[in-house]
Amino acid sequence: MRTFLGGIAASLLLASMIVSGQTGQSVPILENESSDSWFVELASPPSIEGTAAATLEREEAGFHAAAAGAGVRYSRGRSYRDLWNGVTVRATAGEVSKLRSLPGVQAVYPVVRISLQQAEDPPGAVADLVTAIKMTGADIAQSELGLSGRGVKVAVIDTGIDYNHPDLGGCFGRGCRVEKGFDFVGDDFNSDPADPAYNPVPVPDNDPDDCNGHGTHVSGIVGANGVVKGVAPNVKFRAYRVFGCEGSTTSDIMLAAMERARTDGADVVNMSIGSALQWPQYPTAKAADNLVKHGVVVVASIGNEAALGLYGAAAPGVGKSVIGVASFDNSHANLVAFTLSPDGAKVGYIAATGAPAAPVTGSFPMARTGTTASTADGCAVLPAGSLAGSVALIRRGTCSFYQKAFNAQTAGAAGVVLYNNAPGFISPTVAGTPPITVPVVSITAASGALIDGRIAGGGVTMTWTSLVTSEPQPTGGLISSFSSYGLPPDLSFKPDLGAPGGTIRSTLPLEQGGYGNLSGTSMASPHVAGAVALLLEARPDASPLEIEQRLQNSARPALWGGNPGLGFLDNVHRQGAGMLRIDDAVEADAIISPSSLALGEIETGAVTRQLHISLDDEDSHRDHHHWGHKHNGHGHDDDDPVTYTLTHEPALATGPNTFTPSFRTGFATVAFSAPTVTIGGGHNHHGDAGSVDVTITPPAADPASRLFGGYIVFTPDDGSSPLRVPYAGYNGDYQLIQVVTPTAAGFPWLARLVGSSLFNQPNGATYTLQGDDVPYFLVHLDHQPRTLKLEVIDQLTGESAGFADVEEFLPRNSSATSFFAFIWDGTVMRRPGGKLRPVADGTYRIELTVLKALGDPEIPAHTEHWTSPDVTIDRP
Repeated sequence: MRTFLGGIAASLLLASMIVSGQTGQSVPILENESSDSWFVELASPPSIEGTAAATLEREEAGFHAAAAGAGVRYSRGRSYRDLWNGVTVRATAGEVSKLRSLPGVQAVYPVVRISLQQAEDPPGAVADLVTAIKMTGADIAQSELGLSGRGVKVAVIDTGIDYNHPDLGGCFGRGCRVEKGFDFVGDDFNSDPADPAYNPVPVPDNDPDDCNGHGTHVSGIVGANGVVKGVAPNVKFRAYRVFGCEGSTTSDIMLAAMERARTDGADVVNMSIGSALQWPQYPTAKAADNLVKHGVVVVASIGNEAALGLYGAAAPGVGKSVIGVASFDNSHANLVAFTLSPDGAKVGYIAATGAPAAPVTGSFPMARTGTTASTADGCAVLPAGSLAGSVALIRRGTCSFYQKAFNAQTAGAAGVVLYNNAPGFISPTVAGTPPITVPVVSITAASGALIDGRIAGGGVTMTWTSLVTSEPQPTGGLISSFSSYGLPPDLSFKPDLGAPGGTIRSTLPLEQGGYGNLSGTSMASPHVAGAVALLLEARPDASPLEIEQRLQNSARPALWGGNPGLGFLDNVHRQGAGMLRIDDAVEADAIISPSSLALGEIETGAVTRQLHISLDDEDSHRDHHHWGHKHNGHGHDDDDPVTYTLTHEPALATGPNTFTPSFRTGFATVAFSAPTVTIGGGHNHHGDAGSVDVTITPPAADPASRLFGGYIVFTPDDGSSPLRVPYAGYNGDYQLIQVVTPTAAGFPWLARLVGSSLFNQPNGATYTLQGDDVPYFLVHLDHQPRTLKLEVIDQLTGESAGFADVEEFLPRNSSATSFFAFIWDGTVMRRPGGKLRPVADGTYRIELTVLKALGDPEIPAHTEHWTSPDVTIDRP
């Protein structure tokens, strides 16, 4: 994901990985990602918080009247009153400066471009949804607890749903499984200006059919019922299409879909969509929180941006009341297979892109490209005809997949089987010139070793088939490599928990074959949305808060994917509470609150938090649901007390580098006010509830362990499943993180745009403010700042002329070398949000001030400062 920044008298350009580091004097602009659309938040809370409709109407009318009076040029967009109070407008950055200064304007945020939360490099296996729902206990909830999501309405805000798909009901409208929906954009909508098919004009209609496939895949995971069986196969759907057939959408359309979902009576909303590096204050996150206040459970992907490093979680998933979901790899993969002679052993494979499809019939001898480590990789040119009529077995490594396939092809091979040199599956591409004209597939290292041994032992014949085999994935049950890291910049607790998202087979539009595999936190989020539907069927009176508590209490943390054999739990700020277990969430006799602990920053000492455990009153449910007695035989009688023993399970911490996380075993220590707590049977003063104080001391032995976490475990003596409460915090002074960092280019700069490059002006510069001749200020942000201000100082008098820009809740840069560029148009305001006026011609300097995340403006160490070279304004 890429981020946007904009605001008063400024716009944003984001350039990634482009600093030369040689002269350090110029950088090219690869992408101008300045927003031209803006959320304008108005003063009053939205209607959900009690503001009268007439008041909100007056505020919007007053805003437009004030803007007209101030001569602001903009075009109107959408209006919002229910979940968020404000409007969207399309305007230049200079006009937005004027908008911010209007009375009644609370804040201005850029409307950001948003991509689907699908992994860019999926492992490629066609994974089995059956094994995925076994990982979460959804199979037990269906078969033994009799739950199917019946009566629950799930809204999918995505690319639409192919409602003609028989697994999803086969029709649209009253009496169909896809009961309601709306298309906000039309087929041709695409908000990505870098795409040749760019078309930012939405053409809405009432038909939410899916021509992309993503939303149909997501919906199948939630509740397909046919060839594929989802988590909650009897839910009803609401389909809200916010993407065209290709490309991106924008956050204002997402917010409109949220409001429509509430109006249409959704019980659960799934958004497999996100904008990385955001604060919980971003409008989509705030609106999602307000949707939860309406009693709707909101589930959203936390993001596929592990490559961005720490603090990368996405909005709306970072919303305080939203269930933000991480991805785990599926335990098994269903693969089309070829067979081996003489025993017919099946070997599952993944077809390489850039090569012809593998056939389903035909037998060929298999051959190696060499017998030594230096020749088995197929990187050397092979003698002509040396592989004639054979399928070549080639090991991964040393050179590209294309080079291997091309060498085998020119040696006469009838096909190529690539095998991995590490655990897991690979998704190779052999695209190149000249093209590969023989089938190329990939297999695991273990399968490659099997075939290699048979070749060495006298030869082997392979036969292409249409058979399917199920193979375990070595990374099954571990956090997916793409799943984003938290925490959000305010150190709130995210992600909340995880579910299978790596290699999931589900429904696709019929015109795309009906079924297929995708990977991403997009696929994890609907697992949780389906689980919420099961839980709501079982406990229809449960609030969104209780739903989240049950899911987090019952989740199971996973081992560190970097080396699970070491036995360390993976980062809490990456897996949250752990893997979803919906059967345990339904059956748990008790609830622990809060269900997660965001400790914030701990500079010295320890923090103490109280956990409250209460016994669930199942009597009211048992009359209506046969699942009241536990499937594992460990039921609980309300007359019997249950004693919970408290223990601590630490998880790995990460070090101080944001962009390249390091993993550390500096664990926290935990002390309890009592080793056990007993509830039920009138055992204590409160009868069915009890409390315990938990004191957490951050990793003292390894102070470089910054983001740390672990799990407080409540193990009952009645044999039922343990309950857990995850915690996460920052070890040390959070404000010591440097925000404005120079990088190799020596930012910040005063710069000038010449052609397609920005040139450093270390000795100052004169600007006419005509066209592109305006001052640019290039800043690299290593961390998300709470506030950024650009104050204009008159060099002649040394006094402030006012503020050129004031920004709040900014993202950080996406890489260690990228930057943000602010443009000054020569106007200032006396105070943030005040009226803009132009400065006189003259010489000025710009004072950049950054207030750090969670910083106190009264503490000097919590701010950073930079003073620009002289900026001379000389208008024609």
